[in-house]
Amino acid sequence: MGKKVVEMKGITKVFPGVIANEDVNFDLEQGEIHVLLGENGAGKTTLMNVLYGLYQQEAGDILINGNKVDIKSPKDAIKLGIGMVHQHFMLVHNFTVAQNMILGQEPTKGMNIDIEKAIKDTKELSEKYGFNIEPEAIIEDMTVGQQQKVEILKALYRGAEILILDEPTAVLTPQEIDELGVILRNLVKEGKSIILITHKLKEVMNMSDRVTIVRRGKVIDIVKTKETNIDELAEMMVGRKVNLVVEKKAPKIGETVLKIENLKVLDHRNLPAVKKVDLEVKRGEILAIAGVDGNGQTELIEAIAGLRKPVEGKVILNGKDITAKSPRDAIEAGLGHIPEDRHKRGLVLKYSLAENSILGIHYKEPFAKGIIMDYGKVKEHAKALIENYDVRTPGEDALAVGLSGGNQQKMVIAREIEKNPELLIAAQPTRGLDVGAIEYIHKRLVEERDNGRAVLLVSLELDEVLSLADRIAVIYDGEIVDILDAKDATEQKLGILMAGGTLKKDEQGGVKHE
Repeated sequence: MGKKVVEMKGITKVFPGVIANEDVNFDLEQGEIHVLLGENGAGKTTLMNVLYGLYQQEAGDILINGNKVDIKSPKDAIKLGIGMVHQHFMLVHNFTVAQNMILGQEPTKGMNIDIEKAIKDTKELSEKYGFNIEPEAIIEDMTVGQQQKVEILKALYRGAEILILDEPTAVLTPQEIDELGVILRNLVKEGKSIILITHKLKEVMNMSDRVTIVRRGKVIDIVKTKETNIDELAEMMVGRKVNLVVEKKAPKIGETVLKIENLKVLDHRNLPAVKKVDLEVKRGEILAIAGVDGNGQTELIEAIAGLRKPVEGKVILNGKDITAKSPRDAIEAGLGHIPEDRHKRGLVLKYSLAENSILGIHYKEPFAKGIIMDYGKVKEHAKALIENYDVRTPGEDALAVGLSGGNQQKMVIAREIEKNPELLIAAQPTRGLDVGAIEYIHKRLVEERDNGRAVLLVSLELDEVLSLADRIAVIYDGEIVDILDAKDATEQKLGILMAGGTLKKDEQGGVKHE
């Protein structure tokens, strides 16, 4: 047994109406990578926010290097050598790396900030751990993967011996995930200790020494990584056996449902986000758009769904030109849309499930005759959705805000599929959900494809793309750089394309970097 650098004993954290952590024990040994694994809402981030001083526990003790401590704020945590890299980075975008390093604790020479020292220190740290980061680069010019390295550097710069990383791989390409793995191993070699929060099982197996599994705020088990496997972890995480492989037959491809021609769309800053995209989605296929976040996926979907007007090009759905028409026109032409942001676009959280179940079709029979709503019919519809899609809720009168993320997502999916759309857009349909809900949603999407619908999947999860798609279009910097048949696609190939590289066929038929 190594020396314990962190011990959390009997930690309980309560929010109004929710016990987020219930009598949790967790410990971290010197020089290990320890994964905190659990579905969304299991209480992983809350537990780490307690350790980092963002929340205070209602009960329980924290020991650092054997000494009982009282961590009232992140300042206290940093003094104790604890650094945390959050899922959403806290960098100042128009500053350089070195400027971000010293925010809040500027080294001074007399009255002047000593930026030269900051640059030198940053460079030394970066080289020591193999980060390959230029101290004078501006944050907004960097990839997300590089920004994440800057966040880790910032924690190290502040003297962190214990690093907490919250969902660190959610935004990375496969190649960047490998690089992160190398960096974490380097840190451990230098005696640092690391806690990773994640729900991705593959990375748990690749990156960790031990795993603590949390379910509904309680610790289920603590296991050594080399003594477990993906299926076992999934079962502990969800509480039942889970089928991680998507079962699907060969597609029966029909005529084109969605045709996009020469589409150009601007983002909210009026910069081109989608550049001259041509794309077709046919009946009976799942076409996936793969890419790193922020390469134009959002704007492309919004242009199809009538939420953003393109500046050029055409969107033709089911033979109707719906370019720059309203969302209602898109729905009338046969669009079902599972939006990437279920809170902003998918649900009205203060409405009941019954009301949410008819959004977008609320003005049609049988729910409305003229301006009169038939609430009996609305409730009947909602009840059927809740039953058929396994939405866990007290009933159709419950407010959407009270559901877990997975159940909110099932509700949106139920509503969109039941519209019987010709084209179903699923934008990050499983983001932040646990493997149980993911299994269910994947099954439903494949059923839609088998029912002859055209499905356009947009996902940042390569595993999801590879297991669901029939064809994969890779988007980079607003352009579709390549479209692969799923049977020819590998994580490696997609990763190269997603980072803006090209695939070169050499004599052996393999792939090499250009």
